[in-house]
Amino acid sequence: MKWLVLIHVLVAVIGIGPTFFGNILLRKHQTISDLRHNILLQHKLDYFPKIGGTLAVITGILLVLFGNYGSILQVWLFGSLVIYLSIQVIVIGFISPALSELQRWLLHPENRASTQLPAQQDATLHKISNLYWLVCILGFLIFILMIIKPS
Repeated sequence: MKWLVLIHVLVAVIGIGPTFFGNILLRKHQTISDLRHNILLQHKLDYFPKIGGTLAVITGILLVLFGNYGSILQVWLFGSLVIYLSIQVIVIGFISPALSELQRWLLHPENRASTQLPAQQDATLHKISNLYWLVCILGFLIFILMIIKPS
C-alpha cells in the first residue's frame, strides 16, 4: 500500500505540477517572440497533466478501493475528485481550444512580422492566463484537501 501511495503522490505532483507554469508561460504583457516560444513550451508541458493526472485518479481510486480511507463521500476525497474534474473541464473545454486558436495565429507565417497581438488574440491570451490562475487555485485546493483530509 505504501508503494501505491508513493506512486500516487509522484504522479500527482509530476502530473499537476506543470499546470502551475501555464500562468507564467502564458502571462499577459509579454513580447510576441516570447509568447511564441512559451506557447510551444506549454504545448509540450500539457502532456504531463493529461498522463500524470489520469494516473493520479487511477491510483487514487485504487487507494480508496484497497486502502483504509473510508467512504468516498468524505469531503477531502469527494471534494478532490470534483475539483479535479472541474480542472479537466476548464483545461480541455476552455484552455485547450483557446490555446490552439492563439497558437495558430502566432505560428501562421503571415503573422511572423507582427510585434503586437491584435485585440482578439490579446483577449484570448487574457482569457487563457486567467483560466490558468483559476486552475492553479483549484490545484492548490486539491493538495490542501489531500494533506489536511477534512472529514
